[in-house]
Amino acid sequence: MRFSPPGHHRSAAALRAHLQQLGADFDLDDQVQLGGALAQPLTVYGHRVGNRFCTQPMEGWDGTRSGAPTEHTLRRWRNFGRSGASLVWGGEAFAVTPDGRANPNQLCLGPDSERHLAALLAALRQGRSETAGDPTLLIGLQLTHSGRFARPDGPLAPRLAQHHPLLAAKYKLAPDLPLLGDGELEAIGERMVQAAVVAQRAGFDFVDVKCCHGYLLHELLGSHTRPGRYGGDLAGRTRLFTRVVEAIRGACPGLHIGVRLSAGDTVPFQANAVTNIGEPMDCRSFDWTQHHFGISHADPTSIDLAAALAFLQVCRRLEVKLVNVTLGSPYWNPHLQRPAAYPPSDGYLPPVDPLLLVATHLRAVRTLKQACPDFTFVGTGYTYLQEWLPQVAQHALAHQHVDCIGLGRLLLSYPELAADLLAGRPLQQKRLCRTFSDCTTAPRNGMLSGCFPLDPYYQAMPEAAKVKAIKQQLPR
Repeated sequence: MRFSPPGHHRSAAALRAHLQQLGADFDLDDQVQLGGALAQPLTVYGHRVGNRFCTQPMEGWDGTRSGAPTEHTLRRWRNFGRSGASLVWGGEAFAVTPDGRANPNQLCLGPDSERHLAALLAALRQGRSETAGDPTLLIGLQLTHSGRFARPDGPLAPRLAQHHPLLAAKYKLAPDLPLLGDGELEAIGERMVQAAVVAQRAGFDFVDVKCCHGYLLHELLGSHTRPGRYGGDLAGRTRLFTRVVEAIRGACPGLHIGVRLSAGDTVPFQANAVTNIGEPMDCRSFDWTQHHFGISHADPTSIDLAAALAFLQVCRRLEVKLVNVTLGSPYWNPHLQRPAAYPPSDGYLPPVDPLLLVATHLRAVRTLKQACPDFTFVGTGYTYLQEWLPQVAQHALAHQHVDCIGLGRLLLSYPELAADLLAGRPLQQKRLCRTFSDCTTAPRNGMLSGCFPLDPYYQAMPEAAKVKAIKQQLPR
């Protein structure tokens, strides 16, 4: 391993000294306090949220081809309930059209979706009943269309909002692929409203109108060169988001709305052919500022939060003040989007110490919170901290840098992490996610997502041996 992982530091002082040496501008508490900042309640849209943990939305690649949940999906949702987190953000990336699915087994809006979503909620509440913590829950569903990264039948079948020369080269796409027309975008927006109606009927408290990770609405936010009503200036690039939010308000009285936002970005990265370390694609003849949202005008490998701050003013006018902050995309800069020590099979080794990338996440949400103190912000990027996640999270909350701590795929290996912390139990270190990225390698190779190294449920599957064989072939 090129970088010393956080768990190698045996004291908070040792990790703090290491962070200072790196230039990582965040701190941590020496001890986790029982009943401290992590356990404090929060009011979100008038609802009491019992603690400061949030389960992040994800895909399990484990639904049916018709878009329904399977027992694997229901188990994940039971584990979300067992987590102890009071805010459940989306739980699942739920596609609003079949052609907008990111994989053939993604949950999708269909004739029986209300029943399927109600089953997920029942599984979640069953899991919550198995814990002794605060029973309050605020539950949302993430509404998505994968746009450029749609794979409804397996192979990439992009539905483009804009032309992007570097991504076209990276994914070997014809440069003249047609863009989605304005009418087609509006039809997708109508499907998001229909999905929100179904989610409310099933019992969800809010929906996430997803604007992150290179999917459709996020790509629109960076579509400076797109002609027509849904590109160009900020009003055009946020017009479909605005239209969807306003339509949901009209169709679903009482349903709250949040947004998961990729607040910053870089140009696409790729693996160096010799070292397998990530490096930016050649963009010397490419105006990156016209194709990305939240990218530095001076440095194509750095983020700039000015665009996110402008977008938050749009959200303010729409009274959308629940924001889940993430960065980049798992497709073109996964080192930024999910700081990790080990890459998935289609990735690359991190170009810098992942702790610096954690710092980028923490700095981003801290900056946005400072600018918009009346918003509720969920922060991302904590998993790589491993044993020191609680101390860093507590410090950020106590200093009002963030409102909730997002827990993502680490819940696949250790769903009870938050519950253990809130009850004062020690962390089960053997279950902590070590960012092996098997949960991404598996679906990149047509399998369901799970923690194959640490969860006995997935270890017993035949896919575990397949993932191990794939990893043995990867460059190191």
